[in-house]
Amino acid sequence: MTDTQQLAASQAFWADEGSYAEQAEVMGLIARQLKFRPKSVVALPVEKKVRLTLRMGAMSDAVAGRLLVSYHLGTQRLMMSAFLDALGIKHGEGLIDEDETPAPTPEQIDTAVAAVLPKFPVDDVRLYFQTLLLQDPDTWGRLAQHVPAPPAA
Repeated sequence: MTDTQQLAASQAFWADEGSYAEQAEVMGLIARQLKFRPKSVVALPVEKKVRLTLRMGAMSDAVAGRLLVSYHLGTQRLMMSAFLDALGIKHGEGLIDEDETPAPTPEQIDTAVAAVLPKFPVDDVRLYFQTLLLQDPDTWGRLAQHVPAPPAA
């Protein structure tokens, strides 16, 4: 993730009412790192929690996953919607509606990739595709060949 994406993910995470369990976990980690009582961390302003989250080293898969989900739901719904529209998948603001949505064909994925790549920042597309691959490699495995390469250092 870029620095900008990390900041946006942390902000979205702390604004996400559905992240309570993961927020509690992070507050516990922050409390241990700072040698604070958990109650003191709960009382910190959100912007302080955002900054402390950015400085955390290791975190659980649940927290990392929730940061990604919060980021995408909080900042990338337009791109998610465009991708799902291009796939012909029913959704509500980027969230798939049906539990039994058939997996897209490789051709559908190729077409959807071609639709979103030129319209959205490459760093955002890269992170979205990588997130889909992590969440469900069986469904989204075709995206692996479409993940834009990061810029050379």
